[in-house]
Amino acid sequence: MAFRKMRTAEHDQTVEEVKGEIREVGTNSGRQPENESELGASNINSLLQRVTASSLQEIDNLITELESSRDMLQSEAARVQREIIQYSTLSQAALQSTTIITESLTQLKKAPDAPTRSD
Repeated sequence: MAFRKMRTAEHDQTVEEVKGEIREVGTNSGRQPENESELGASNINSLLQRVTASSLQEIDNLITELESSRDMLQSEAARVQREIIQYSTLSQAALQSTTIITESLTQLKKAPDAPTRSD
């Protein structure tokens, strides 16, 4: 969450810088009339490079964040699968133990006057 706020602040700062540079292009065009087209083209080229670099950096950051989320989700999926297998194994062992105990108790009830243990 803090990363997104920081990214938004950086984006806002970049937007303000771009607005300032656009204003400079407009005001610089009146200073040197003989090089107006070259100066304007150079300023616009520089501005576009900065905006593009900022956008690409933001896209790279989002890709990194998504890859990290994907890795975490894959790790959690593997962990949940292991937990399910362990639970299933434990449930089967409990069922087998219950079956053995039930069969043993049934055999004890059927036995005629089984000797009792005396202390």
